[in-house]
Amino acid sequence: MRALVLTLSLGLLPLAPAARANDGWGGLSATGLTFGQTDAIAMQEEDLFIGTDRIAVDYLFRNLTDQDVTGEVIFPLPPIGVWSMMEAMWNLPEDLTRDNLVNFQASVDGVPVAVKIDRIAVIEPEWQENRPLNEQYDTPGRDVTAELARFGLPLTLDFQAVSAALLALSPADQAAAKAAGLADYYEGYPTQGVPPEAFPLWSIVYRYHWTQTFPAGAELRVHHDYENRPSGGVFYYADPPEEYQQYLVDQYCIDKGTAKAIVTALDRPGEDEYGHYGTALNIQYVLRTANSWAGPIGKFRLTLDKGTPENVISLCMDGVTKTGPTRFVVEKTDFSPDRDLEILVVQPMQDQ
Repeated sequence: MRALVLTLSLGLLPLAPAARANDGWGGLSATGLTFGQTDAIAMQEEDLFIGTDRIAVDYLFRNLTDQDVTGEVIFPLPPIGVWSMMEAMWNLPEDLTRDNLVNFQASVDGVPVAVKIDRIAVIEPEWQENRPLNEQYDTPGRDVTAELARFGLPLTLDFQAVSAALLALSPADQAAAKAAGLADYYEGYPTQGVPPEAFPLWSIVYRYHWTQTFPAGAELRVHHDYENRPSGGVFYYADPPEEYQQYLVDQYCIDKGTAKAIVTALDRPGEDEYGHYGTALNIQYVLRTANSWAGPIGKFRLTLDKGTPENVISLCMDGVTKTGPTRFVVEKTDFSPDRDLEILVVQPMQDQ
């Protein structure tokens, strides 16, 4: 029997490097998850659905060997900055204390899987797109879970509770927490009624996992789905784009036709305040981890749903075919992704 750890990196949430990912071959080390390469398991099919509020994936794997392969299937969400809770509540569940933050569900060959959930706290490194694969998706930062426990700090996304716990530390522990890069402290202005403040600098990583055996020489179907909670916010766009907007053109491959469609969608004649503004969702999905399996993806199908007909979608992917008022499909064979998906969905400003 051979052993593996199968990893899927999901993603969501504002003010964080939100990235979802394909299953990837990997293993566990003393410092966390590490990606590797396997010649034992092939990803024969991937059927990926990405909507504005839901993501679902169906995989067909085949064990190419004459031995069972057993290991841990792991789905880590990307780091969620505790500090972002001050501004980002609009795109998070109302109950931040629930373990299953995105209502993640999984099944194998149609049978629901009892998914375990754990959390770690990390200090994130500077996000760089060209960092090695294992650094981008396996090691989201320095694990500071034990350090939080040492100071008695809660492992939660509740900013107010964490800030209060930081302020309750002794002066010596506050200095130690700051020196460790865990927090920033501000003295405030007591004479003007401005109290001291404490800001946590760590992020929380949620990990969903279960033990799975891939039978020798057999196929196995794996399904998972969860709430999509991408980053986003108020959005403005001009055609031609203003100089500072050029990064949007490059990041989402906005061509002339799409640029015109965006401006048309955002245009509200006679509305001075909201005449050229709307909102946008920035959806990311990591495809390149599929390259850690044996060979390319045999059959790949991507279905995109932009939400409403009035919305405009843009992404860097060839072969996109419109199949309905809100849906688009991409189909490929023997697909080896060389870049990840970054999807822009522009929404007209809604009437208040």
